Amino acid sequence: MEHLTQEALAAGLEDIRKSPKDKGILNLIVRRPETEQREILNQGSLDPAHGLVGDNWLKRGSRATDDGSAHPEMQLNIMNSRVIALVAQHPERWALAGDQLFIDMDLSPENLPPGTKLSIGSAVIEVTSPPHTGCKKFVARFGLDAMIFVNSGTGKQLNLRGINAKVIQAGTVRTNDVVEKITG
Repeated sequence: MEHLTQEALAAGLEDIRKSPKDKGILNLIVRRPETEQREILNQGSLDPAHGLVGDNWLKRGSRATDDGSAHPEMQLNIMNSRVIALVAQHPERWALAGDQLFIDMDLSPENLPPGTKLSIGSAVIEVTSPPHTGCKKFVARFGLDAMIFVNSGTGKQLNLRGINAKVIQAGTVRTNDVVEKITG
């Protein structure tokens, strides 16, 4: 597959900027049972201790912790559906990004600062502060221009590579569930 150029990616910004602010839609749930494996789910269970149940987040651990254990603030990786649709070019390639939840919603720090709570199905998650940036795998799957695009000044301003979150209330989430900011 030929990757998009920075110019082609930049042409998609107008649509990305139209993402809903307060109520979005959960378009895709992806569980990673093992490294490099993906399972697309119609329904998933979110749990404060395990994240997306069946995902390898807990056993995989993190380079971001001193002891290599799973980072509690990086339990869930979330990406804007419009961004992955642009970068991946085909729906069957979305799961390659490695994120668990793909949401049609404005993920910018202006709209969803750390501490923002979101209800999805019967679960509640909270946006966390660690940045979510692309890696070598992202470049291999979507191209260097895609990495530059999501990590550019505008890309960071809009959190185009996505955000991290943690589960604060267990529950079930389903594809096409409404994702809503909890206010107050």
